[in-house]
Amino acid sequence: MKNLAKYMVKYWYLYLFAMVCLVLGILLDVAAPRVIERIIDDVIVGGDQGILMGLLIALFLLGTGRGLFKYLQEFTGDVIGLRISVDIRRKLFAHIESMSMGFFEKNNTGELMARVKEDVERIWEAVGFMGLLCVEAVVHTIIVILCMVRISPLLTLIPLCIMPIVGYIAVRLEKNLDKVYDEISEENARLNTVAQENLTGVRTVKAFSRERHEIEKFRKRNGHYYNLNMSLAKTMAKYSPNISFMTKMLLLLSVSMGGLLVMQERISLGQLGAFIEYANNIVWPMEILGWVTNSMAAAVASNKKINRILAEEPQIVSPPQPKTLAAVRGELEFRHVSLAFDKQKVLEDISFTLPAGKTLGIMGMTGAGKTTIVHLIERFYDVTEGAVLLDGVDVRRLDLKQLRSAAAVVMQDVFLFSDTVGENIRIGSRDWMEPHHMEQAARAADAHGFVSRLPQGYDTVIGEKGVGLSGGQKQRISIARALARRAPILILDDSTSALDMETEHEIQKQLEELRGVTKLIIAHRISAVRHADEILVLQEGRIAERGTHESLLRQKGLYYDTFVAQYEEPKEVSACL
Repeated sequence: MKNLAKYMVKYWYLYLFAMVCLVLGILLDVAAPRVIERIIDDVIVGGDQGILMGLLIALFLLGTGRGLFKYLQEFTGDVIGLRISVDIRRKLFAHIESMSMGFFEKNNTGELMARVKEDVERIWEAVGFMGLLCVEAVVHTIIVILCMVRISPLLTLIPLCIMPIVGYIAVRLEKNLDKVYDEISEENARLNTVAQENLTGVRTVKAFSRERHEIEKFRKRNGHYYNLNMSLAKTMAKYSPNISFMTKMLLLLSVSMGGLLVMQERISLGQLGAFIEYANNIVWPMEILGWVTNSMAAAVASNKKINRILAEEPQIVSPPQPKTLAAVRGELEFRHVSLAFDKQKVLEDISFTLPAGKTLGIMGMTGAGKTTIVHLIERFYDVTEGAVLLDGVDVRRLDLKQLRSAAAVVMQDVFLFSDTVGENIRIGSRDWMEPHHMEQAARAADAHGFVSRLPQGYDTVIGEKGVGLSGGQKQRISIARALARRAPILILDDSTSALDMETEHEIQKQLEELRGVTKLIIAHRISAVRHADEILVLQEGRIAERGTHESLLRQKGLYYDTFVAQYEEPKEVSACL
């Protein structure tokens, strides 16, 4: 709760204002029974009708004042809760964004969404309206008891005896609810994950006719969620009626005992009426104890989950005193690089030098480690052995922002945001990019033609992950995005796999014309890498072959076999030898 206290201290002035409104509202509330006492004793019993209008006006003003201060209290509580939730959500989201790739591999999206949304909202309630309501219940109860003591200390023993019983029931309720709410929160995250995966992959589900299977999977998760909430309902049903019964007993005993005291003339009828009003006023804090403790327990559980995420530290960070390159030339070097995950090697003894302005092609079977090389250049992971250097400097010594801004990457898995085509192209460069630069990049990626035919052109909003566009169209927008960035290093990770040969050829021509840009091309097609200055062929995380297109064909190894498989014509193979 320490982190939460910092946010609450930040808005101390709002809490102070809310507390002033709270106390003033309570004082006006407890003053009303004293007016009722006078109406009964002086007007009804005493027959002094001359003061009736004044007392009725007083009741009206007390009620109006109480309503005004209650409004200000609740509105201020909502403002506090909203501001704190915005601060927490901003910090949490920024922290998640700062985490390394390993964090996202062990935490699924549904769980993180539950932390950012549902858990923050529970804290919002606890530090805002619900927290002030809890304070109001305590202060209200204390003041009402003092007013009761002034009327009759003997009658006051009734609520003083019943309230500890209600408090005990509420504590038992909170202990049972704490565990249930924790389980419900976790199951809610799992349910979100199942739903999100299915909605995101709806095309795959339909393509493989898995609707029934996925519905059944969702039904099981939903059924477990239902059972947990039923357990919650049973817990509430077990304790809540006991609290309600005890509050009704309080009123019954107060009326019975108070009636005897009136008959004994130890208190007046008006005082009994005032006491009953106070007894009614002391009922609601006891009745909401279960609700308040329930909400507070849920908020505490949510705060623990959020703190667990905030306690995570990113594995990949900028060094304390980073080396800053005056200008990035774009020279890349892998020096005996090895990488292992859980003692399983993904890359082993990879060494190559890519001079600035040159092109390196990388080929290999699926799982050979091609994309992992890109991840090491971007420093998504740190090498287990060896070093990756940019312009002769180990990337671990460079500032992360400068390192990642030095490269424009076309990822193997294309991701487009639910935004306009133009905004997707301008990502990472929107501060300086002019419309003609965006169009120029789109033309180089052979995307301008189909984008121009869209309903609003570059202002057309595309669906989530590019829904509505073909695979090739999404790849071309992704290539345009990388070209528009004008970074000294361009990395293409199997970026033309969804394109037809003619479109790929046009894009290759545009790429060859780029000057002063270091290019690293990962591909399965020979046509994408054949003009590279050097080509590496990976096999099981190691460099199996290296050389130019012609020299690799002469070796008649893995590269040669791939060439033969793709072109099939012996004449074409012979022509290249």
